[in-house]
Amino acid sequence: MKTVVEQTRQTIPGLEEFCSQKTDEQIPFFSRDGRLFDIIYGQQFDREFLDQLCHLADLIRQLARTKTGSRQLRSLLEHKRAMLYFVQPSTRTFLSFLNACHLLGMKVSESRETSTSSEVKGESAEDTLCTFASYVDLIISRHPEAGFAQKAAWVLNNTERPVPVINGGSGPDQHPTQALLDIYTLQREFRSIGGLDGKKIAMVGDLKRGRTVRSLSYLMKNYRDVTIYYVAPNEFRMKSDITSFLEKQGIPYHESDDFESVMPEVDAIYMTRVQNEYGGGPEDEPTDYPDFHFKAEHLSLIQPHCSIMHPLPRRYEIDVLVDQDPRAAYWRQERNGMWIRAALIAYIFGQEQEVFSEFK
Repeated sequence: MKTVVEQTRQTIPGLEEFCSQKTDEQIPFFSRDGRLFDIIYGQQFDREFLDQLCHLADLIRQLARTKTGSRQLRSLLEHKRAMLYFVQPSTRTFLSFLNACHLLGMKVSESRETSTSSEVKGESAEDTLCTFASYVDLIISRHPEAGFAQKAAWVLNNTERPVPVINGGSGPDQHPTQALLDIYTLQREFRSIGGLDGKKIAMVGDLKRGRTVRSLSYLMKNYRDVTIYYVAPNEFRMKSDITSFLEKQGIPYHESDDFESVMPEVDAIYMTRVQNEYGGGPEDEPTDYPDFHFKAEHLSLIQPHCSIMHPLPRRYEIDVLVDQDPRAAYWRQERNGMWIRAALIAYIFGQEQEVFSEFK
C-alpha cells in the first residue's frame, strides 16, 4: 500500500523537484513580504528574530497574569481558526499549542488519528490538507514522516487559499518550535549570568534520532562563543549533517561517551530518551543506558548555575529525585513552550505590535 506522501508525490507536479532542493534553497519559499509565513526549519531563525520572539513571549505572559490582560490577548486572534493535525502521539506539544491558541482567542479544530479520516479511503495528503485549509487559517502539523511539514507548506502555498503551516515535529527530522522553547528557556535560565552567549551546552542520549537536539543545534549559530558537547553511546551519535553544519558555521563541538567527565564543564545539560519509535524496540534495542542517565548523586558534580533540561517524556534518563533541585529546569521548560508558541502565532498573524503597544 502506498503511503500518503507517495500518493501526494504522484498527484502534485513540482513537489518532488522542490523536495530535492537543499534546505537553504527551500527556506525563501516559506516567507512572504519579508516575514516568516511557514515555520518549518530551525535554520529560518536569526538572532534578531529569536530575541524579538523571546521578548514577545515575556510580554504575553505578563499580560496573561491579569483578567484585563487576558481579555486583550484573546481579542488579538478571536477572528482566526487553527487546525491541530497531530497524527503522531503527543502530549506536551499538542497541549502547549492548544493553550497557546486559546490564549490568543483562536478557535481550534483537531485531527489526531488518520484511521478516522478520509485518508483510509485513499484520499491524498493534498486533498486532506486542502480540506483543512478550507476551514482554518493556520495548520499545526505533527507527523511521523520526515519532511512532511515542508511538503504540506509547499502544497498549501500553491493553492488559491494558502494558510501558514507550523512544523510541530516531523519524524526524526526537525522540531523547530521545541528549539524555540529551548532557546527561550536557556535565555531565561541564564538571564542573571549574561544570557546564552559564551555558554557550554551538553546534549545527551539518542542524538542520532532526537529531532529536538538537531533543531537546537541549528540555532546555536545565532549565539557567540557557544560550545556544544555531544554525549551519546556510539550507536546514537549525532549525524554528520549536523556536525558538518557546525563546522561550516565555526561552532566548536566535542563528542564523548563519558558523561561524568563532561558534567562539571558545562552550563546546561540537555537530556534525551532513546527514540524507539523510529526503529527497534525493547526486544531488539536496549532502552536502558545507565552511563547516560542523570542521577541524584550527579548534582554534586555540576556547576551551581547549570540548568538540567529535557524535552520530555522521560523514562530512565533523569532520576525523579533530581526534580526538587532548583537547577532542574525541565518543568519550567515545558511551560515555556506555551508562551513561546503563543508569541510565534501572534507573530505569524502580525500581532506583535499590538502586544508591544501595551507596554509603551
